Amino acid sequence: MTGNRNGLGYGISAYLLWGLFPLYWPLLKPANALEILAQRMVWSLLLLGVVLAVTRGFGTLRLLMADRSKMARLTLAAVLVSINWGVYIWSVNNGHVIEGSLGYFINPLITIMLGVLVLKERLSRAQWIAVGVATVAIVVLSVDYGRLPWIALTLALSFGGYGFLKKQVNAGAVETLAVETGVMAGPALVTLVVLAEQSRLAFGHAGTSNALLLAGTGVVTALPLLLFGAAARRLPLTSIGLLQYLAPVLQFAVGVGIRHEPMPPARLLGFTLVWIALVILTADALTRRHRAASMARSAEAVAA
Repeated sequence: MTGNRNGLGYGISAYLLWGLFPLYWPLLKPANALEILAQRMVWSLLLLGVVLAVTRGFGTLRLLMADRSKMARLTLAAVLVSINWGVYIWSVNNGHVIEGSLGYFINPLITIMLGVLVLKERLSRAQWIAVGVATVAIVVLSVDYGRLPWIALTLALSFGGYGFLKKQVNAGAVETLAVETGVMAGPALVTLVVLAEQSRLAFGHAGTSNALLLAGTGVVTALPLLLFGAAARRLPLTSIGLLQYLAPVLQFAVGVGIRHEPMPPARLLGFTLVWIALVILTADALTRRHRAASMARSAEAVAA
């Protein structure tokens, strides 16, 4: 019971931090999204190196890097997470916090579609209904925005693909993120050098507080990940699945309540349809879990 309580605390803390990201990225201006992304990669790698040294995780990291199949997947995962981080940072700093939150709301639906298209999984009736409602929501939002909600779709597709690849690798969160940031550290450093040569680098030129905040992107990246890892070891997947909605709810609240982004009726209708799809999806998952647990108990009783 204590483990579950601790796990819940770790999980809530992780998703609270992820949900409050829209308040952090604007503090890094005048750094642009490209510099913030590059700084995040470099400082995250440095911090993860310290964590691995303290936890003596370099042996596990070496084993992971020796596996070519896993390294190929993690390299692709690094590209996808870079796209995800870059688009999200840009969206927050350019007044699209609400659309960014939409991407993480629809991410579970994208994960389901990946299962159908890649793993040839079959959907239940409830899952089909959820996907259908979400599709209608995308149409409504496209009409409202006057375009496809490309920010939300890019975030959902990149993060869905990222999660799919990480699940296939099945390795520690710290070690895999160290590989991913290591893969992107070279391009990140080149980006920072180019920005410096073009006199567009904010780090070291916009005051001490700005430099410290940019360096803090390493902590901002690693801390919720470590908390999430601690939660995942202590909580059932159902609890983790429910907690994942906390981050986009907070992001949505920041966009509406703090950043005062517009929410016309058509946009609210689109979001409402997405939320309905998620309720259907969550109810179906909980029902399936309950049914599986009941069958397991019945099997144990018969065996006894």
